[in-house]
Parts: sequence; C-alpha cells; structure tokens
Amino acid sequence: MKQISQYLILCFIVLSCKNEIKDINIDYIDQYNVIWDTQSKNSSESMPVGGGDIGCNVWVEKGDMLFYMSRSGTFDENNTMLKLGRTRIQLEPNPFKGTGATFKQELNLREGCIYITGKNKEVEATIKLWVEVFRPEIHVDIESSIPISVKSTYETWRAEDHELAANERMQCMSFNTTTPEQISVTTYKDSIRHSNKKVIWYHRNRNNDLVFDKEVTQQHLVPVKEKLWNPQKDLTFGGSMQGEHMSFSKTVSGRYLNTDFKGWMLVSNTPQTKQEITIQLNIANSETEKSWQDGLEELSKSKISKFERWQKNLDWWQQFWDRSHIVINENAKDKENNKGWQIGRNYQLFRYMLGCNAYGKYPTKFNGGLFTYDPHLVLDYYPNATPDFRQWGGGSFTAQNQRLIYWPMLKSGDFDMMQTQFDFYKGILKNVELRTESYWGHKGAAFPEHPQTFGLPYAGIYQYKWGDEGLGPRKEKYSTRYLKKSNGDSLKVMDPGYLNNPWVSDQYDTVLEFCLMILDAEQFTGQDINQYIPLIESTLSFFDNHYRYWNKKLNGKELDENGHLVIYPGTACETYKIAKNPVQTIAGLKTVVKRLLELPEAYLSQERKAYYKTFLESVPSIQFRDMNGHKTIAPATSWEYFSNQEIPQLYPVYPYGIYGLGKPDLQVAIDTWKYGIDDPIQKNYVSWHQDNIFCARLGLTDEAKALTIKKMQDSERRFPVFWGPGHDWVPDHNWGGAGMIGLQEMLLQTDGKEIRILPSWPKKWQVDFKLHAPYNTIVSASYNKKIKNLNLTPYKRKEDVFMNEDIK
Repeated sequence: MKQISQYLILCFIVLSCKNEIKDINIDYIDQYNVIWDTQSKNSSESMPVGGGDIGCNVWVEKGDMLFYMSRSGTFDENNTMLKLGRTRIQLEPNPFKGTGATFKQELNLREGCIYITGKNKEVEATIKLWVEVFRPEIHVDIESSIPISVKSTYETWRAEDHELAANERMQCMSFNTTTPEQISVTTYKDSIRHSNKKVIWYHRNRNNDLVFDKEVTQQHLVPVKEKLWNPQKDLTFGGSMQGEHMSFSKTVSGRYLNTDFKGWMLVSNTPQTKQEITIQLNIANSETEKSWQDGLEELSKSKISKFERWQKNLDWWQQFWDRSHIVINENAKDKENNKGWQIGRNYQLFRYMLGCNAYGKYPTKFNGGLFTYDPHLVLDYYPNATPDFRQWGGGSFTAQNQRLIYWPMLKSGDFDMMQTQFDFYKGILKNVELRTESYWGHKGAAFPEHPQTFGLPYAGIYQYKWGDEGLGPRKEKYSTRYLKKSNGDSLKVMDPGYLNNPWVSDQYDTVLEFCLMILDAEQFTGQDINQYIPLIESTLSFFDNHYRYWNKKLNGKELDENGHLVIYPGTACETYKIAKNPVQTIAGLKTVVKRLLELPEAYLSQERKAYYKTFLESVPSIQFRDMNGHKTIAPATSWEYFSNQEIPQLYPVYPYGIYGLGKPDLQVAIDTWKYGIDDPIQKNYVSWHQDNIFCARLGLTDEAKALTIKKMQDSERRFPVFWGPGHDWVPDHNWGGAGMIGLQEMLLQTDGKEIRILPSWPKKWQVDFKLHAPYNTIVSASYNKKIKNLNLTPYKRKEDVFMNEDIK
C-alpha cells in the first residue's frame, strides 16, 4: 500500500461542477428482488417485509396467505418479546388453487413491499402487503379480475394463560435455568374483543408480576428501587384489524404445526374486485386500558390519505437504497450460482431487514430481529414452544452480538438507524449507575454483557441457578469468590455484583464499542453527540474507579508499581477467564479515550481533558507472547481458564484499529491471526465470528474472500439471508452484520481522515459500490480489472486517499 499520486487522483476522480456526486439511479436494486413461483411448506419458508419498527413473516401455504406480526418493544411481564399474532387471508374463489394455477410471490425491494399473484381458469388476483415507515400500520391490498370474497382472521396462541415448560424458558432469560417445579413462569393471555367491524387485541403487563420487581429484589437493589426506571410498568401492546366492506363473522379454533390457536374472522359483506385490510398497532406505557385504546383509535384519525402515505413510503425506500450499495459481478452469466453476485444480493437483503426496524423504540435483536417463526422448525429441541420463542431471550440485549448489527450502519450511511441503539444505553444509564454504586460504592456505569430492557443483568446471569434458591434476594454464598493477590496468594472476597455465569463474569467492556460507535457517528457526520457524553464518561469512570477499588482491596494500593491500572478480575471476551489486563479492554480504553480527547473543544472542559490525559497514561500496555517463534498479541497478561471461541487478541485490529494496513507492526497482527490462536475452535465463520473482518483489515485478501463466501452465501432456508441458528437463532442478525462489516472493509477502510480504496478486494470480482467515510465523505467507484468512476465528495478528500497498488 502507498499513497496514490496527485496525478492519478485527478485521473480517477470525476468532479461535478458543484463538487457533489450525482444521485445514483437505484435500478441496481431490482435484480435483487426475491421471487418464488411455488407456495411455501410452512412458516420456515416465509419472506420478510416491514418498515419503521414492524416486521412480518409472509408466506402462502395450501392456498392461504399467512403472516406473523412483530414490533419493537413488545416485552411482557417476563421480558419475553411477544409477537402480535398471526393473520390469515383466504380468497374465494381462490386463485392459488386449482388445476393449472400459477403462483408468484415477490419481495419488491424498491417499494419495500410484497406482491403475491395467483391465477387459475376462474380468477386472477394480486395481494400487496406493505408496512408504513412512519405510522404503525400494516396494509393488505387485494385486487382481482372478478369480484371475490375475502376472509381475514386474526389468530393468536395467547387466548389462554400458558405456563412455560423447562425447555421454553430461554425465551425469557431470567428463568432459563429454572424448572416449573422450582419457579412457575406464565405467559399471560391477551385481551381480545370484537365489534361488528373490527377485531381488537392487546397484552397488558400485570404490574404485580413483573420480572423487574423480582430482579430488583434478587439483586439487593430494593433500597434504590424508587430511583430505578421501570419500562415494564403499565406496558400495553396490541392492535386492531378491520377491512373495508367487511364485518365480523365468527370465532374459530385450530392448530398450526405444534401450536393451538383461536381466531377472530372478518368476512366481505359482498364480493369485491378491490379489498383493503388495515392492521393498526399501538404500544405504550398507559396508566389505564382506556388510554391505550384511545391511542389506538387516534391512528384512525389521520388526515393524510393512504395514497400520500404510500408515496412517503416509496420516497423513504428510494433514499434508503440511494444512500449506499455494493453490487458484485452484475454482469455474471449465471447470477444465481455466482458466489460474488450472491453475496452482493444478500448484503442488500440483510440491509433491508435491518431497515425494517429503522425507528424502533428498542434496537434490532441479534437473535432474529422482527422475523422469527415457529421454533421447532429451527431446532427440534423446542417441539412445544410457541411462535414467541427465540433462543437467548427477547428482553436481554447481549452486547457482543448487538454491536455487530450496528457497526455496518456507519459505512452504509444508515446513521438515523443507529440512534435506537445509542438511546438504549442512554436510557438504562441511571439504573446501571445506581447498581454500580450500590455494590462497590464508587461512581461509573458497570454495563453488564446481558443488560435487560431496564439495564440490570438477567437473573440467570446474576445467580446462575436462581431456581435452586427460589425467588428472593441472592444468598451471600453466591457473592463469595477467591481472587489472587499480586504475590500469588488467594484471598476470599465478597463481590455483591459478581455475575456467577462463567461465560460473562467480569465482562463489562463491550459497551466501549458502543461508546466508540457514538464517537464514530460524530466523526462521520458531525452530528451533535452531547446527549451521549454522560454515557461515555460514566463508562470510562467505571473502569478507572473499579480497578482502583479492586487493586486496593487485593494489594493495598490503587495502581501498580508503574502507575498503571491493574485490570483484574477481568475477562478477555467470554474466552479467557479471571484474566489480568485483557487485551480488548486495554485496546477499548485506549481507543475511546484518545477519540474522546479528539472531539471538538465544546464537548469537554480543559479540566476534563486533563483528567482523561492522565487516565490514558494509567491504562496498561498491550502484552505480547511468542507463539511458534512469532511475536503475537496476547489475549491477556494471565488467565485461569479458557471457556469459549472468541479471538480477543485480534480486537486491537477490529474494532479498535490499533493494528492494520498502514499502521506500525502489521506483521505482528498478521502473525497473531496465523500463529497466535490457542484452539482451532476459535476460527469460524458462523454467527458472531468476525474472522472475515480481521482478514480484511489485515489485507489478507484470499482469506477474506473465502470467509466472506462462507459467511454471506445463501442460507439453508428458502429466504437467502435467514442464516442460522449458528450459536444463536434464525434469522441470525449478528451473522449478517458481521458479514456486512467484512465486505465493507474489503472495499473501504478508514482511519480518521485516511481513506483506503479496495484494500482487500479480489481481482476477479467486479464491483460497483457507494459507501460512507468520516467527515461527511461519500466514496463511490467501479472496479472491473481496473478502477473506473472513482468519486469522492467532497473533492478535497482526494488528498487523503490510499490505493491498493496491487489492484489499481
């Protein structure tokens, strides 16, 4: 790699008269529409559609169109993320049945909707299903060649209370290690009623049986309970279904796959050639049921016509697809079987799924987002779990997984979609600070690896076998641990905040990635991040105070003999446990503090800057070790045991960017990848594994390509990007996020003002891309044996471009 000459820059860069890139025509997206010409076997062959913060799984089975409905923030008493039910559409006469009937189901990415068309000798009909981006409404628009009758049935499996069996409890992680004999856990029934024209349903949390209260008691936080934020209280969510020229007909019951259901049916008053069904959804912390119902009714009072709302949707998806793109091997003869083209399509499809929760109250869940389906179709271990089920819970936001969903939004230019994740941490900050001070008596925010919607760690993490002791405060024995002093002696200590789960004990540093993400968002866009500065400062304050606390408790002084923090007890991800000076914690602290100090003057006072400069000096250095005669990055100074599959020794490469192309000691990082791994199991491509990202960052093009193919090729399911279950669930969103990041890093790497073009791109893959870089910069280019149409906006950024000299 070397900086491209001024002459070549002038040759490559096409400059418009206004120094702006002309809007790219989004016709590229049409080739990625997913089209099926046969009906589906079951919900595992569903197709995602959504917008705003609503997602639907849509499929046609045995002539019936069905779709599950999900929305961000639907957390019940147990913090399970409940679906909002299932809708079944039946047409009579039915164009999807009969001899010679033809069928087509298409996800139209340009319009953000699904079209389903059926035709037989008697009738032809098309169903359009779309979700509004700016209002919580789902629309089913039906047109037919002759008048037809329509049945629209709202179906629910929550018409009765349901006690969760032992193997269902992973859907609410607070009880995942308990049995019915130890603790009874109930998913309570919904309220469902109908009028002549409408079906209304809702779930209202019972304030006397909230997991929030149980965990506050369990975690010895009752003294500060009145100060804690409780998002579960009065939470009510549900919706209504109505149809133009339709009336309530009857209540039905049945069984879909392994789950019994009841249904409330609307039927056409008379056959029509056009039929519209509207489903409106509402979620709110309402003091009364009536106030929630009033909020639902308000949705029907919109003065904006349906046509105008459809046009607003089209405009939103237009600008969404115009923000960025990666198109690979567009001219391939056999596109469906061309791995490069397939990866480019899957990148767009997964980004579409992320766009369906652009404006949710809560971040997109790593373990399925808005698009989970019947669980026994994923794993046989859950034969009787309902469609509400997902592994690793609904209300627990595992940070190591969540981060991978939001990192790629920087380069894709989806900055508006990142705020949900930032606001999640800002929202739980006060609760986390209160918990920290209650346990250790010092300031700062000790964000757990698995924060619940209200910021506390879920009960099964705080005490691994909660059920053995029943509900109530955690016993003292679970706070007892044995730690080593600097002389090697063991010391028995009480740690009231100790998370007993062996995988995530002492893991507090993943929040540093979200702090860096916020700082990157400021650097990319110049947006004001003042509202998040308290979050970043409190996070850093925790590390400074906490490890001074522990070293003084263990060794009688706050810092070591070199004036450095001793980060112990710590952990290098979930893998190297009871560790001293874990590398990803050190890399995270160094990077976040340096970036904080680089912010514009208005963000920090001189006093605060002086503090952070001193704090930075106290962070210990990254450690190294010899592996097979090669100097490699060590995962930590020491550790007691090895428990999982991450590679924390490469976190200084990604996400923290201390090592990489154009940086000192690149070979040390490359040798760490090649020789510095302790167990072959640590190298993988499924789920959250980020090997593809490491290789792209290190310029290992062949390995990056091979891993990206494994990561981003078609899933084993009908919809190409329903990856998983891997380590998590289906669809696995951190699988897709890691794939997006790696592909972006192969095309464009940035470090401050530095821009590297095609740093790890295979020579045989054609590509056209448009991605974002820091300082309000957009980079676009085409590559087919040589680079063409390289554009930078603003043009002055030409001075910061580096080119892969092996590919230019």
